[in-house]
Amino acid sequence: MRFALVVQGAPFSGASFSAYHFANAVITTGHELYRVFFYQDGVYSGNALSVPPQDEWDIQLKWEQLHLRHDVELIVCIASSLRRGLLDSTEAERYDKPAHNLGSAFEISGLGQLIDASLNSDRVITFGPC
Repeated sequence: MRFALVVQGAPFSGASFSAYHFANAVITTGHELYRVFFYQDGVYSGNALSVPPQDEWDIQLKWEQLHLRHDVELIVCIASSLRRGLLDSTEAERYDKPAHNLGSAFEISGLGQLIDASLNSDRVITFGPC
């Protein structure tokens, strides 16, 4: 079975951790994880400059490792990202900003990617704010 995930909760919320654990369970049970789409506060999971306390999980790093190990697409919504100051190098240049902060495993794109994931997956699971 092919799954797509939508993460709407901030990286320090239960939604993000639940989504990450679910993603791992999908892969370990032999299913396919088509795409993870980060929306609303979920886009903060792609912030390469966040530094969690030493006794907490670095969820941004965990998502990045998942991408590297299993070639899972990690898409952050462009509208949500721009509103929250999360930019890749292209968007930073477009808006004349001095820096970018999107993690290398993440890609900025639009809601079309979510629609595509919905059309090409058997199940779309949403993890909202807790």
